[in-house]
This record gives sequence, C-alpha cells and structure tokens, in this order.
Amino acid sequence: MKTTKSLLLAVTGLAVALFAFTGCKPKNAAGELNLFAWSEYVPEDVIKGFTKETGIKVNYETYASGEEMLAKVLAGGVAYDLVQPPDYIAEAMIQNQLLVPLDKAKLDNLKNILPEFRNMPHDPEDGFTVPYMTGTVGIVVNTEKVTTPIKGFKDLFAPANKGRIVVVDDSRELVVAALYTLGHSINDITPASIEAARPVLKNWMPLIKLYDSDSPKTALLNGDVDLGYVWGGEAAILWNEDKKFTYVLPEEGAHIFVDVLCIPTTSKNTEAAHAFINYILRPEISKLISDAFPYTNPNGEARKLLTPEQLANPASYPKDKRKFDTFRHIGETGSLIDQLVTDLKAGS
Repeated sequence: MKTTKSLLLAVTGLAVALFAFTGCKPKNAAGELNLFAWSEYVPEDVIKGFTKETGIKVNYETYASGEEMLAKVLAGGVAYDLVQPPDYIAEAMIQNQLLVPLDKAKLDNLKNILPEFRNMPHDPEDGFTVPYMTGTVGIVVNTEKVTTPIKGFKDLFAPANKGRIVVVDDSRELVVAALYTLGHSINDITPASIEAARPVLKNWMPLIKLYDSDSPKTALLNGDVDLGYVWGGEAAILWNEDKKFTYVLPEEGAHIFVDVLCIPTTSKNTEAAHAFINYILRPEISKLISDAFPYTNPNGEARKLLTPEQLANPASYPKDKRKFDTFRHIGETGSLIDQLVTDLKAGS
C-alpha cells in the first residue's frame, strides 16, 4: 500500500537474524496479540471488538513502509504475532521461510474472499497469506482548479503543473510510473530499465511540491496542491469529502496492490493470530474496515453490506476494465531504484 524501498538491507544477514529471534524475550503473554500493521489501516473499533469478544489484548504497533516492517521483524526486538505486508514483501518473506503456514481449519471465514483475490502470484497456494485490503494507485484531480484534461502521467507532469503536485513518497511507484510512459510492464525492473527511467524522472521531479505516503490527501484537502499521484484509498476519502476530486487511472499503465495478513515465524501466539484473521474476515467486521478506510475490499460477503454510494466510489471500485498486475519481489534490484530516486531528489 505505501512507501517502498529496497529489501536488500532487510534480507541481508537473514540467517543471523533468524538465530537472534530465538534469544529475544517476547513482549506478549498468554491472551495477548502483537499486531504490526500499517498506520491508518486497522480501525480502533475493530480491535476493541476483538478484545471484548475474545479477551485477547491487542498490542497494535504501526509502520510506514513494508520494508520498515520487515527490517523490524528481522531485528527481533519484539515477537510479532501478526503482520500486514504488501504482496511483494509477503512473497519475499515466503521465499525466505519467515512465515508460518496457515491452519485453514481455524479460518472458516476464508470462504468470503472473492476468487480473483485467491491464488495470487505472491502466494499461489494461499498457504501463508490472507488478503486484507487491495487498491490501485492513481491520479487525483481537483477539477475546480484544473481545467485541462488529465488522462495519464504525461498530463500530470506537464510543466504547467509545477508546484501543484503531491505524490506518494515511494521510489518504486515513481520509477514504475516513468517506465509505463516508456512502454515497459510493471515488473520489467532491470538495471537497464531503471536507468531508462532516469531522464523521465529528472523532468518530473522538479515539478513535484510534496512527497507524502502517509496522508497525501491532506495537501489536496487543504488546497496546498491541486493534483496528486496517491493510493486509491486516499483518493476515495477525498471523493467522499468533495466530488470535485476525481480519480484517474493513468492511460499509460496502472496496477493493484494487495495488503495481506500473515503470521511470522517469531509468533508466540499463533492461536490468537488465527483468531484475529478469522475475525477480520467476518463480513460485518470487514465492512467496518471499509467504512473507515475505503480501499477495495476483497471480501465478497462484506461488499454485499456496503452502501450503493460506497460501491460507486470510483477510487474504491474503479470501472476500468483493464487487467491489473501486482508488484513482484525484485530482490537486490530494489537498491538501484532507491539510489536513482535519492540521487534525483538531491539534484532537484
């Protein structure tokens, strides 16, 4: 969902980090769940409801990027019971044997997940992860301030829009956006393709006023900027606030992300972790998440509980019929993306 940096440092020394886990004292005791998840993503009422029903106390710690999550899991300071990575980081965790296989006998509500969100590339057998929320990344336009048509990245990053743009502070998202304009596919990430993105981003970045992955909607609501390249859930909130904020999936290319729940091998309370996942999968609970954070809900039974207005939100449920792919784990190549964007930010 949010900031992406290289996984290189996080997975380096993996074996050493895993051994370190065995010696760390778990924060949780019986009847507690250490949840490590995105900020602004798990409603407080959902956590309180789970505790009231089960008696399990939830220690909710947040992070701003999947890489931050992975680095802290590997550092071993806290024995997290449940984490919420984006799809491609979950893929890396599966490859490196950092996740506990799910006991599906304890997850009878898995049946509520829509078929299109099952057996996805990051977890083809659905053995380790459960979809939490999904979404797209697209362009928000304040139509009261912007009168020229905005159909894609070339329109967004026109010289006339200098100082009017907020974008997610996400190196991979920016590089992929540039690569879309060059005709590359979402996971065509090589040293050569990354270098090809350099001149495109060199032209774009001086036009950007703000980088914000946590709450890019704020600058748009406050009138600090008129355009944004933001998470679909942020765009959905803007549309709910004021219909002048329209959402555009870039004509050059777009993709979806899938944020998942999974149990790291550090977990000291897998029973509570399974219980929380199954609780989240209840239609009425999943609906509460959509009410608070209107991303695309992969829970088909929960969608049946949403209002017509919620389902009509163009950022939550785009009408675009293109088939969208997801990011895949790219290993050490991610460091080249980080270096490119860091260099260009310094230069702009």
